[in-house]
Amino acid sequence: MELSEFLIKAKNKTYASNGEGGEKILQDGCKELEYKEKNLYYRDRYYGFNPFIGEEVVFDNGEFIWGMNYYGGVLGDQISAIDVYKFLQKAMRLVSEDRPYRGPSNYIEGNFEYTDKSEGNIECFNGIEKIFFRGEKVYTLRYHGGKIRKL
Repeated sequence: MELSEFLIKAKNKTYASNGEGGEKILQDGCKELEYKEKNLYYRDRYYGFNPFIGEEVVFDNGEFIWGMNYYGGVLGDQISAIDVYKFLQKAMRLVSEDRPYRGPSNYIEGNFEYTDKSEGNIECFNGIEKIFFRGEKVYTLRYHGGKIRKL
């Protein structure tokens, strides 16, 4: 299975479908989401709610092969973080094989708009996603990552 295809499945089976409440909470307070298919294993661990920080790692037969770090949160208090994150989940379900990091380049529903701009490819990338409510920026997240290997 292609890495990008696996990432799409993993993201759709974890945060994009379940969001807050779908994870297990580890002893140190970290929240963890997992997905496994054949020899590939995806783990998303994050701390906090607003703001939050985390990382996603993909393992192939127990060896780490890909990772991404991210940090973000809701800006201000004009709309609840829960409402913003519910919209974020919808955008994340639209992740694509050519950019399997976060959501689509642009997605609009009602008063919400999601944008994501990234550079690079699955080997090495960085980007920023934003959510606007009634034209005002209410959320931002920065991310970066790529393929990784042991020494």
